[in-house]
Amino acid sequence: MNSLTEENYLKALYHLVNENDEVSVNDLSRQLNIKMPSVNSMIKKFAEKNWVKYESYKPIKLTESGKKEASLIVRKHRLTEMFLVEKMGFGWENVHEIAEQLEHIHSDEFFDKMDEILNYPKMDPHGEPIPDKDGNVIQPDLKKLSKCKENETVELFSVTTSSEDFLNFLNKRNLSLGTEIKVLQKEDFDQSMKVFYNSQEENFSKTVCDRLLVK
Repeated sequence: MNSLTEENYLKALYHLVNENDEVSVNDLSRQLNIKMPSVNSMIKKFAEKNWVKYESYKPIKLTESGKKEASLIVRKHRLTEMFLVEKMGFGWENVHEIAEQLEHIHSDEFFDKMDEILNYPKMDPHGEPIPDKDGNVIQPDLKKLSKCKENETVELFSVTTSSEDFLNFLNKRNLSLGTEIKVLQKEDFDQSMKVFYNSQEENFSKTVCDRLLVK
């Protein structure tokens, strides 16, 4: 049974890993706000469990076993978020911190039942894919709204951050997943956008547009 600390490390690795399944020790230290010696000590333990391949002064390489372990923790987190929204009536802006606590429950049966009650969802409330029971993840082909061109019409499919401040920002502007967005204007100077959706016009900064994933 993995400890809470180990699970937090695994989840951080999952979110930081690049296309080569690698993570720098510095990035992991910053993500967890933990000093380098402690991070190095934990990663050495992970290497003994064959979750990572680790050499001094080189990036951490997540193994297939490590990816599965990390994916299963993310699965618990995202299923919990979906359950809180769909079955308990929480707003998508209020579920992350609760899921952070519940994801450490060590009962596969509990989360399998949650999955069944939700009718096996593929995405969480923020549009992130939910790994299956084997840790497999199907990543949808999405792009940032900031990459769209003028007069292009797209659908908001996901957000890159589930921070309460950002989701409240979207709530105040009546913008949710599944909304059709048309790009009316894109400023050359700062890449900000004027967009149209739900019979309203809004101006979004590049920072906001970078956090909206569309298809």
